[in-house]
Amino acid sequence: MKFKYLLYFASLFCFTNCSYNSEDDLTEDVIIEEFVTYEDNIKSIIDTNCISCHNSPPINGAPNSLVTYNDVVDAIENRDLIGRISTTDAGFVMPFGGPRLPQNLIDLVVQWEQEGLLEN
Repeated sequence: MKFKYLLYFASLFCFTNCSYNSEDDLTEDVIIEEFVTYEDNIKSIIDTNCISCHNSPPINGAPNSLVTYNDVVDAIENRDLIGRISTTDAGFVMPFGGPRLPQNLIDLVVQWEQEGLLEN
């Protein structure tokens, strides 16, 4: 029985001592920053879909390597990588021989470029 009263008073103490001056004290604008990064998001796309040809050295007629972060950034900035993975022209679909990458993966690469090509 003593435990029951002790628990009651402890609860009462806790709840009566919690206070706030305004609603702003209870709410906070939490900004969740989810940036696409090479290490967390893009590397796995490249490794799974591109490295079979765009290795170091490139094989099967691939013009460049996509093994490193710098290789992929260079391909986006200077070799129209996004255009190549986005095309619907059957002769240019990447990965070579198709099928084209799923749109959600293409969108992730586009978002990565728009956010500044963050490495990690």
